[in-house]
Amino acid sequence: MENNTRSKKEILDKINSGYLLLDGAMGTMLQKNGLKLGVPPESFNITHQEIIKKITTDYAKAGALVLTTNTFGANSHKLLKSGYSVKEIITSATQITREVANEYGAFVAQDIGPIGEMLKPVGSLSFEDAYEIIKEQVENTTADIIIIETMTDLNEMRAAVLAAKENTDLPIFCMMTFEQSEDKKAMRTFLGVSPSEMGIVLESLAVDAIGVNCSNAPTEVIEIIKTLKKVTNLPIIAKPNAGLPNINSNDYDLSPEDFAEDMGKLLDVGATIVGGCCGTTPLYIELLKKELDKRNFQKSPLKILPPTVCSSTKTVTINKVCIIGERLNPTGKKLLKEALRSGNTDYILKTAVAQEDAGADILDINVGLPDIDEKKVMITNINALEGVISCPLQIDSSSSEVIEFALRAYNGKAIVNSVNGEDKVLDSILPIVKKYGALVIGLTLNEKGIPPLAKDRFKIAEHILNKALSFGIKKENVIIDCLTLTVSAEQKAAAETVLAIKMVKEKLGLKTVLGVSNISFGLPNREAINSSFLTLALNAGLDLPIVNPNIKSITDSIMTYNILTCKDENCLDFISYSNKFTDKIDTSKNVLKDSTDTKTLLFNAVTKGLKDEAKAYCKELLETTDSMKIVNEILIPALDVVGEQFGNGTLFLPQLLLSAMAVEASFDIIKTTIKKSPSVKGKIILATVKGDIHDIGKNIVKILLENYGYTVIDLGKDVDYQVVLDAVSLHKPFLIGLSALMTTTACNMKTTVMLLKEKFPDCKIVVGGAVITKDYAEKIGADFYAKDAKNTVDIANSLILQNKI
Repeated sequence: MENNTRSKKEILDKINSGYLLLDGAMGTMLQKNGLKLGVPPESFNITHQEIIKKITTDYAKAGALVLTTNTFGANSHKLLKSGYSVKEIITSATQITREVANEYGAFVAQDIGPIGEMLKPVGSLSFEDAYEIIKEQVENTTADIIIIETMTDLNEMRAAVLAAKENTDLPIFCMMTFEQSEDKKAMRTFLGVSPSEMGIVLESLAVDAIGVNCSNAPTEVIEIIKTLKKVTNLPIIAKPNAGLPNINSNDYDLSPEDFAEDMGKLLDVGATIVGGCCGTTPLYIELLKKELDKRNFQKSPLKILPPTVCSSTKTVTINKVCIIGERLNPTGKKLLKEALRSGNTDYILKTAVAQEDAGADILDINVGLPDIDEKKVMITNINALEGVISCPLQIDSSSSEVIEFALRAYNGKAIVNSVNGEDKVLDSILPIVKKYGALVIGLTLNEKGIPPLAKDRFKIAEHILNKALSFGIKKENVIIDCLTLTVSAEQKAAAETVLAIKMVKEKLGLKTVLGVSNISFGLPNREAINSSFLTLALNAGLDLPIVNPNIKSITDSIMTYNILTCKDENCLDFISYSNKFTDKIDTSKNVLKDSTDTKTLLFNAVTKGLKDEAKAYCKELLETTDSMKIVNEILIPALDVVGEQFGNGTLFLPQLLLSAMAVEASFDIIKTTIKKSPSVKGKIILATVKGDIHDIGKNIVKILLENYGYTVIDLGKDVDYQVVLDAVSLHKPFLIGLSALMTTTACNMKTTVMLLKEKFPDCKIVVGGAVITKDYAEKIGADFYAKDAKNTVDIANSLILQNKI
């Protein structure tokens, strides 16, 4: 059989000149064609090739121009016990799909789904391990397109994109799946990633199209498409489900006609690459094709996107004065130097948290000391910071190797600080900046040093910009530092710096950055000098002051400047900032905000996820405080606050788990001081139901329940009905938690609940998982439905309080 691969240019020309129709669901079609529980769908590429070919052919006949291979889970992690290699599965799948594609003139897309194991810090898989797993998949492809879909972790998506870009030259389509918040005002992934962060990061990595798949019905993803259109110029993909599953019939609640009509609404708001996910059949795609045929394609004009940075959960658009925190740069900071040398990560995290709390928008991180492994220390601290703070990072190093490894490790879009006007420096670092899509700071100095006059610094800035443009770096991603000299030595230099800022802003239209505190070295009353110089620089057009945000007068000046220049619309940022300082006591939590007593320090260490600090403060408290008082009055209330923030969308899963780990570390200390562990409120059994091999959600529930003082009997995944019954008979729990993440295994949850209620009529059962709804929980006779891990804890607590055990 001839390969007949299609060129990248042909595919890109198509998506830029017309609508592109993807196919529908493979998994639900395989279920209709005999796929049994526990059998990897990808094995059908070997054992039932005729079924795969028929499904693919039916989608091609329906009009799909992109046919995806049956390789969603074809990675070494998921195929471990299948008896087939990754290469065998992918080769067979691609051959089947190519044969159909050749006949119908369609493109072949290799489908890549989540690995099935979560990345650090939430899971145990490293970024590079994830990269290698996906690299093996793309190395074995002869497809025309790589489609990466159903991702919830931005870092896993980044690993997949880099694996595809560095090992193939194929177009890359990326889709993530989102969940609606309780108030229905926002959509984020399981790990807290919003469409905004997704769009910004993937635009920076220069993929070819981005969008959303799964995530419920078409009307549920309209706002996602709108957000993506605001933050990217890339073509937008929409591949939603056919509504919600009807568990009893394995059908979905949206008819093919309704699905096609609703998909029209996604086309109206900017989607141009469309198809179907769970529950969609060839008929859905056929009617969607008719909807596309009614429309005239109109390519959206390119937008000039504002300079933007982000972490995995927070976006910072530089359309006002933004504060870059300077406290993670060891220059002149003895304690930070000691922390970097000794590996005292908790000191670094505490410093970062203090800056974020004080109002920093972005944090500069520099670990450059002559006697440490800068690359290793940089990566260690970036990984640690990402679990605790939401601020985007500015990577500060003079080493191109450190910069590349840091950008590769960072789960977001960062700023690189910095390059200068020397061509050898620009040629070394700008290609790395381009590859990872970062912003870059250009220093107005070269091999001759810092020019004393503004006009000469401007010339260097112009050279840096032109060089960046020659590497394909967008103008909005270049920031200029006109450099601050110490007025005690160069008193006239301050005016030249201010003038240089003004020239760069007016003549080049670039954003500017400045290390403000350098101005006052060697002088008394530095704060007064810094504040006055900051005001001059802001008036000249400074966008990104690098300052210590913990100096309130400095942060006050910046926040009020944004109000007075109408950059803080309706004064919302200033009000939020000011509210942090209105009361020293949070009466609702009975916690002293500014207190340094050990109880408050322990409480704050837990809420910030600082494990080592929590352990140390707990040990100190045990010398004067009863262990159960620490548990009930500090640890559990701190977890409650974190749970509340998780529930309202101001804190996300990685932070939630780090807080749980901080409590766990405290419990470990407490257990060494008493004969009996304080963690026995009651027994709870957890199990992922028969046929379901996913246990990520259950494992998170276990961690939280244990840290709230419950004894958890974890039966694992793919648990047979009888195993659950035997465990209940043996342990006599007051609550049983059942999880299912697959539509095909939800029916087994129903059977498990029925058997439990028959044998133990008084038992209490809580159910949850991606495909479980409140209505379904009620239908199958479960006592409770938990929408997330914290909700399970709330249910357990309510049973204890109501004496229903």
